[in-house]
Amino acid sequence: MATHSMTGYASAQAPLASPDGTTPGTGLRLGLDIRSVNSRFLDLSFRLPEEWRAHEGTLRELLTKRLQRGKVEVRASFEQESGATLASPSPRQLQQLQNVQDAVLSWLPHAAPLSVADVLRLGSTHGRTPEDVGPALLALANTALEGLLQARAREGTRLANTLLERTAQLRALAQQAQPLIPQLVEQQRQKFLERWREAMALGDNAVLPEAAQDRALSEATAFAIRIDVAEELTRLAAHLDEIDVLLKPQGPARSVGKRLDFLIQELHREANTLGAKSALLELTRISIDMKVLIEQMREQVQNLE
Repeated sequence: MATHSMTGYASAQAPLASPDGTTPGTGLRLGLDIRSVNSRFLDLSFRLPEEWRAHEGTLRELLTKRLQRGKVEVRASFEQESGATLASPSPRQLQQLQNVQDAVLSWLPHAAPLSVADVLRLGSTHGRTPEDVGPALLALANTALEGLLQARAREGTRLANTLLERTAQLRALAQQAQPLIPQLVEQQRQKFLERWREAMALGDNAVLPEAAQDRALSEATAFAIRIDVAEELTRLAAHLDEIDVLLKPQGPARSVGKRLDFLIQELHREANTLGAKSALLELTRISIDMKVLIEQMREQVQNLE
């Protein structure tokens, strides 16, 4: 489907290779989650361990190339694999942590000392630097991003199908309104002539002077043109045609959300005008039903990229 939703979620996990490039035996797992919701623009936020902040720029560039709109949050985690033996910091790491603690306490004597949990967390990288983690983090981000795009495509397909159902219902309502137009125009012409006769204070058997009758017909015709809704129905049909074109499969995904939002506004304008011009109860009902459907479409379009 040519449309993508802005709502989606994907996650990916992978064992973290040891510093020499081999995978077995590390007991560590790298995880990355990407979630997105609707937004007027592309809004990226990252929740990364502080030591991985250097990779934020690379991740931002990756997402910017593939996403156009949405509020997107990326969360990365680094944890012990389930069932793996808890890794113990090496004596060298423990000595380094002790030295750092001593230096901090010499300047801040009231600072809390390191706990066992702190030591395990700080020593859990097994000597990996941010540069060591970078390639694995980027590969995982690519995997999670593909999952997010697939989730957004599935949701986009569902939304597009729902919108196409609404456009079909709007067409059916427009078809119901079409036969009412001549009836509406003739009804208004007759009402205008009746009021004109009353204003002239003519009796039942009197005959309108020719000039007065011509003027009455001219005024009635002009008024009928003003309340004619054929033009609104024609424009509404044109907007529906354009929406159908945007929602149908067109190869690669396109960003259609803003264009659809504009068309929804135009649909609402035509339905409002239809209701304002209406002098028939049935046409008023059709206008209200149209506005209900259009409002439902507006809510759906807010989620499309």
